[in-house]
Amino acid sequence: MAVNKMDWQKNILIAAILAVLFMLAVRWNHFQEQNSALVTAPAIQTTSASDVPSAPTSGTEATNITAAVTTSTSIIKVTTDSLLVNINLVGGDVTRIALPRHSADIKTPDVPFELVDNSTDHIYSLQSGLVGNNATDTAKGRPTFTAEKAEYTLDKDKDTLVVDLSLQQTPDVKITKRFTFTRGKYLVNVEYLIDNQSANPWNGQLFGKIVRDSKNMLPKTSGIGLSPYLGGAITSPENKYQKVTFKDLEKAPVNITEQGGWVSLVQHYFISAWVPDASSTNTFSLSKLTNKDIYVFGFTSSNLEVAPNSKGSLKASFYAGPKDTEALEKISPNLNLTVDYGWLWMIGVPLFWLLKFIHNYVGNWGLAIIGLTLSVKAVFFHLSAASYRSMAKMRKLAPKMAEMKERFGDDRQKMSQEMMKLYQTEKVNPLGGCLPMLIQMPVFLSLYWVLMESVELRHAPFFLWINDLSIQDPYFVLPLIYGATMWFMQKLNPQPTDPMQARVMQMLPLVFTFMFLWFPAGLVLYWVTNNTLTIIQQYVITKQIENADKKV
Repeated sequence: MAVNKMDWQKNILIAAILAVLFMLAVRWNHFQEQNSALVTAPAIQTTSASDVPSAPTSGTEATNITAAVTTSTSIIKVTTDSLLVNINLVGGDVTRIALPRHSADIKTPDVPFELVDNSTDHIYSLQSGLVGNNATDTAKGRPTFTAEKAEYTLDKDKDTLVVDLSLQQTPDVKITKRFTFTRGKYLVNVEYLIDNQSANPWNGQLFGKIVRDSKNMLPKTSGIGLSPYLGGAITSPENKYQKVTFKDLEKAPVNITEQGGWVSLVQHYFISAWVPDASSTNTFSLSKLTNKDIYVFGFTSSNLEVAPNSKGSLKASFYAGPKDTEALEKISPNLNLTVDYGWLWMIGVPLFWLLKFIHNYVGNWGLAIIGLTLSVKAVFFHLSAASYRSMAKMRKLAPKMAEMKERFGDDRQKMSQEMMKLYQTEKVNPLGGCLPMLIQMPVFLSLYWVLMESVELRHAPFFLWINDLSIQDPYFVLPLIYGATMWFMQKLNPQPTDPMQARVMQMLPLVFTFMFLWFPAGLVLYWVTNNTLTIIQQYVITKQIENADKKV
């Protein structure tokens, strides 16, 4: 029996739409599982000598390093235009980083977002120290530095701020741990200056670690399909960008040795990362503490030997701030890949570039999304036009197809033969309206991830009631408009002759409207704009074909 090709176009479109719905449902289920696991993680009280694993030394485990104990007298505070930092003099670790340029909540613009926070119910700190033959950080304890002041502030007429922590390791060896902050930057340089005035050579290695529990400290979102990644990421010669999840580390640690490199902790919109000296061969180690909800993402540099009566230094940098692709790209190769556009990144990267380019001119991210939609629509204009012409012709044939179905009844073979004759006579390709739309699907999916990953949209207002494009429309106006535009689009398309298929198509506007109620307003704005442009273009083409038939 021949296959009835009359509704190929609708069948393939429905299959594609259901596939997208399935993908979003899978992502939503993953997000719910991840959120549940993170929210129910047990509270962490504090760390002790055995809580923080050692940094590797030449590929082997060194002895455990005692975690710094935080007291009010051991903390110094650093203030710049970009960072609010707390440094513990015990170990010289960074125990708090707040971002004054990024508010914690849009309702409290003066309260900065806290990226790093080491408190009684959450562990997240950036640790660094010296291990090796002349280690300052050992199983016996962490060194206690001294500082000239308790608070440091970047002067308005200065571009850099240097904070020195001093340690007299021995009577003849002085160590200075230097933090250098730069105006407008989220990258902080950390350098150990070794002044060896002893009669023996000094040997040591620099380590840096991100120590964190698996708790998701961001406000819980209810957005269907949203699955922001929270976990580790690293680069290697084999993999430019490799995610290392908390679950991965529950199974086995990860160890990589390479020149340069970086290791990071990634979350929605923000990232912290250690970037060791690019000229050093560094050993990266990612692991989980046994029976504890604490994960360590760190590195150890190659050994430095400082000859007697001479000086030397070990250095690295850490980044703590937003996922800014341009800034991350300049810091270290492949670090910008932590702004993850998914498997369609090759499309997402130019789309984001175009989005920023448009924003530079219009100054509003909502208008930039509309401009991006217009640009994408222009690229696919002729392809879409061919699709809409095919749909218009199919719509014109709908009465004839309904008549043929009534005439031939259940004789599907005869129906198929007559339909193919009709298509040939009218010069209509039943797949002509479907294939161009499927070709555009990767662009739509990649744009979804671009809008989800863009920190620029966080707390970015549009107009009227929409004051944050990164969250759902508070009054659901955009999703309802989207549902209406989808319904109008269906009216312009040829209606399926199969009753079941027709009912499925009628339900789709309701299904998508309900799903989009919790989507970020920026993403729904894109779809509303896209559907509106589609309706205009399709209506004009349909009328052109109808008017041409009237003249004939």
